[in-house]
Amino acid sequence: MSQKLWCFSLSMVCIAVMLMSIMVGTTPITLSESLAGLAGQSSNDINTIIQDIRVPRAVLAACVGAGLGASGAALQGFTRNPLAAPGLLGFSACAALGAVIALYLNTPTFITPAAIAFAFGGAVAMTMFSRHKPGASGLVLAGIGIGALATALTGLLMNFAPNPWALSELVYWLMGSLKHADLADVKVAVPLTAIGVGLLCLSGPALRVLGLGEETARSLGISVSNTQLLIVIGCALCIGSGVAVAGAIGFVGLFIPHILRFVAGPDEAWLIPLSALGGASFLVLIDMLIRITSGPGTPLYLGIATSLIGVPFFLWLAWRQT
Repeated sequence: MSQKLWCFSLSMVCIAVMLMSIMVGTTPITLSESLAGLAGQSSNDINTIIQDIRVPRAVLAACVGAGLGASGAALQGFTRNPLAAPGLLGFSACAALGAVIALYLNTPTFITPAAIAFAFGGAVAMTMFSRHKPGASGLVLAGIGIGALATALTGLLMNFAPNPWALSELVYWLMGSLKHADLADVKVAVPLTAIGVGLLCLSGPALRVLGLGEETARSLGISVSNTQLLIVIGCALCIGSGVAVAGAIGFVGLFIPHILRFVAGPDEAWLIPLSALGGASFLVLIDMLIRITSGPGTPLYLGIATSLIGVPFFLWLAWRQT
């Protein structure tokens, strides 16, 4: 199947899964009622459920999944490391640190700007440190170190939480969830993620050539530093906005690109948009299943669910590389 056909197919899958997510829940809604509710032409209760609860949640799940999938594909293509993912290279940890600081200071309105600012701060630090060892290996080493520091600082803040309730709030937030999704989050995350995915897609043609090696790419006129800058900024936008609205969600950026590379081919110029569509479809589906299966009480958190799926895949992938 051609790459264009794969894009079209995954786009249709993403739309279908989002429609399903709008229809199912504690209050089942038919397709016709859902479409009427989207247009604001159903009953007031259904209009409220669809427009204020289910649509923002489905859109945010698709947005966060697209950012994670595209970031993972770009990082794997640039570093030529099958284990590369936003979590491994420190983007998620830096964004989470910014959000945790905002929560620790009891300023929830600053969670989004703090997460994005710290994601960019981590990206700038990675770029500066990797200048001493330009290219993929330098970015990996800098990312792992900065991510470890951000994780340690997050743990330090949790260690000094003023009371058990504040600690529990930090812990639950780090598990990742979309249960508080609203239109305000959509207005922040969607444009930032769209810009980030766009930048990552622009790096695709260069990544196709970088697969031949950095020296070969330079001889063909590819700027490794400019490609790295596009990827770092794109990942910072995608991951920073995603962590700000949904918390820490791992492993999506690791296994979605691998699955699509296996079924659709290794062309990075196509793999990045395909991974964005695949990540969006996957996260909407998982979030929908969580809503359906979770009973009263504390629901299964989205970040826990993706980790339970992703960890076995990660171990299998690591075993293959040894």
